[in-house]
Amino acid sequence: MPNSADRGRRTREQLIDAAAALVGEVGWGAVTTRLVAERAGVNAALVHYHFASVSDLLSTAALQFATRILAESADAVRAVPPAEGIERIFADLGRFTGTDPESLLLAEAFLAAHRLPALRDGLSVLVVDFRARIADWLRSSGVPDADAVALLLGAALDGLVLHRALDPSVDFDVVAGPLRRLVGG
Repeated sequence: MPNSADRGRRTREQLIDAAAALVGEVGWGAVTTRLVAERAGVNAALVHYHFASVSDLLSTAALQFATRILAESADAVRAVPPAEGIERIFADLGRFTGTDPESLLLAEAFLAAHRLPALRDGLSVLVVDFRARIADWLRSSGVPDADAVALLLGAALDGLVLHRALDPSVDFDVVAGPLRRLVGG
């Protein structure tokens, strides 16, 4: 039988998962305590027991998601040559349509970060770490200007997802070739 700490952790994760899904469905500003609690199947008072505010909950959900996907992307390329790494990154990027809940969660988080300093700081740490890991990978493969290329690659990935949200015909494969050539593949 789970103890109260286990139940508390499980409830907190349910709230985070519910909040992340809701941002993609209704938008950051429309997520309420009641909606999160209903989606998580818990009492609304538990939202404020676990989080100081709905913004705190949404920030936590966005940071947890961003942490996972950036780590997955950086880990996926760690032991392969740059050209193959670009292929892996773009294969994974294909799951983001720009209008799927995960894309919308990230887009909404980037927008909210301008109003929420803690979220901005958290996202900044994640993005800087991702770029550093990608730059280290590129540098270890002899790619010149690895830091600049990592910055360009990260910005391109973000921009491509945003472009696809506005124009579903955006084909990520079209830019994979030029990026492979940029890293020497």
